[in-house]
Amino acid sequence: VQLQASGGGLVQAGGSLRLSCVASGRTLYYAIMGWFRQAPGKEREFVAAINRSGGSTLADSVKGRFTISRDNAKNTMYLEMNSLKPEDTAVYHCASKIVGADFYRPGEYDYWGQGTLVTVSS
Repeated sequence: VQLQASGGGLVQAGGSLRLSCVASGRTLYYAIMGWFRQAPGKEREFVAAINRSGGSTLADSVKGRFTISRDNAKNTMYLEMNSLKPEDTAVYHCASKIVGADFYRPGEYDYWGQGTLVTVSS
């Protein structure tokens, strides 16, 4: 399985970005997909996750601002980020796994893509 994240960039506070994560390989291995982020000097933290049926969950810190979605026909997951804040600045990683109810811990995911940097200026 390969995961390719893209869409990061520099944006002013209050702005928007859309991240994409394209998966390749057996679809079984990305039944569940998630976004995590890691800011300098901090641990990797959960942002959002979604299953193939569209069931999703978001971290409290991004609820009301971020939306996660996926297009199974394109093997692609998206993260629509609105009302961005400087504290959203981080490298955003996409990840996937086959099964499991724990969406929130990075260690529960089997496959990871390279990150895409999001920088929000104040």
